[in-house]
Amino acid sequence: MIDGALLLDKPVGITSNRALQEAKKLVGAKKAGHAGTLDPLASGLLIVLFGEATKFAGPLLEDDKEYLATLKLGEKTTTGDAEGEVIERKPVEVSEPGLGLVLRNFRGEIEQVPPMHSALKRDGVPLYELARKGKTVAREPRRVRITELESLEVNMPYLKLRVRCSKGTYVRTLAEDIGEALGTCAHLTALRRTASGRWRVEDAVSLDCLSSPDRMKHLLTLQRLLADLPRAELDAGEQARFRNGQALKTTLGEGLYAVFGGSGQLIGLGEAGAAGELRPLRLLSASQAADKHPKTL
Repeated sequence: MIDGALLLDKPVGITSNRALQEAKKLVGAKKAGHAGTLDPLASGLLIVLFGEATKFAGPLLEDDKEYLATLKLGEKTTTGDAEGEVIERKPVEVSEPGLGLVLRNFRGEIEQVPPMHSALKRDGVPLYELARKGKTVAREPRRVRITELESLEVNMPYLKLRVRCSKGTYVRTLAEDIGEALGTCAHLTALRRTASGRWRVEDAVSLDCLSSPDRMKHLLTLQRLLADLPRAELDAGEQARFRNGQALKTTLGEGLYAVFGGSGQLIGLGEAGAAGELRPLRLLSASQAADKHPKTL
């Protein structure tokens, strides 16, 4: 069984699920998932998880993401991106100082109304399915965080931005909101995810690379995947209780930990709380210890 992760550079034009299934087939994995969907229009970093690594999708989804986004000012579409029909046109009169002020106002915590063309569900039905039927429903605004937002290139009516943001941020909505704040309208014409947490697209590989005989060299071990997390090390007795789902008394500070046994094998994820206990969150199968898989690096 293959347990590990792959940094994949998803191309434009296919869904994240299709990219996942192709990667799964090429490496011969039995189980696979990913840590954050990219629309077919978008390219860039997709973290693909195989085997036991799928248990760690949650923490990876929490990571901040970075994007390169290209906006076209003066046109609004039905979907907020280039796949939709143009439904509004406005003149574009944007100065460099005005642009700088608007971008500055979007940094920090902001509220976004999720787009109708999204995978959010209403009564079990994805919003994009309702949108395709011409229906619109009320959506509650969400609070997101824009850590970094800068203009990289201005070639009116096109504007290229670098965005670093919290999970749950809709860059299409951000593009529309920026257009409105500039006194016009806008939609997204291109989007590329360049980073997720500490992982960068420069270290990712294409699907074509997975067709080569040395494809397995691109896999990351579970230890490398969780290398950013602080370690919690358990002795044999603690390990047995932890694997049985018991919370352990601890002096660790609050937060998420990669939990290791006495011989250095990864056991899973734990969370230390204010009560001074380390609780198991995700446990690896005892027979699937990460250090027993030489196929991953």
